[in-house]
Amino acid sequence: MKFVIVGFGRVGIRTARILSSENHEVTVIDSDPEKVERASEEGFTALQGSGDDESLLEEAGIETADAIAALTDDLNVNFSACMIGKHHGARTVMRIDADYREEIYEAYASEVDEVVYPERLGAAGAKTALLGGDFNVLADLTERLSVATIDVPDGADVVGKRVVEVELPGDARIYAHGRRNEPMSIPLPDTTIEAGDTVAVTTDPDSLEAIRATLGA
Repeated sequence: MKFVIVGFGRVGIRTARILSSENHEVTVIDSDPEKVERASEEGFTALQGSGDDESLLEEAGIETADAIAALTDDLNVNFSACMIGKHHGARTVMRIDADYREEIYEAYASEVDEVVYPERLGAAGAKTALLGGDFNVLADLTERLSVATIDVPDGADVVGKRVVEVELPGDARIYAHGRRNEPMSIPLPDTTIEAGDTVAVTTDPDSLEAIRATLGA
């Protein structure tokens, strides 16, 4: 598959490396020349400029890309890049910082396929570790694992079940849960799933579609 990664910071680097290790084609865009040079040294096709520049995205191959991940720390750039990608038929994944107000999050999230918020996941992991829980699943985010958020629809078989009771195919597991339009957190033993909830799972990439089917998505 072919992917465009906008932003070669901490999240972008790891994402690009994982995709490349799975033999996908990755093109990187970043406005920082040092990051572009670093991406080139790692073997990626890398272009310097802003991710909201449509001509640059076209040069990166957005017209034939399967998906675009906009992972900079600039929300407006991320959103614009995703809208350009959406126009060209690409799946869109946008990074948003956890400290944005809920109405802003909702406005942006409704326009893209997936939203990622690394800071929120980091905070959830720290809280769990402090409480004595096991959050090492994120430390295992390597070439063999993918992370995805899935919305649970009305009528799904898992509605009404406790999160800990949900059995997923393979080695997949739910590591975070959130009510509709609420921040995600580590589920407690008695947390039940309701229609409209969002769950975050780790899974082998080949099992993702089976996971979505199990959760009714």
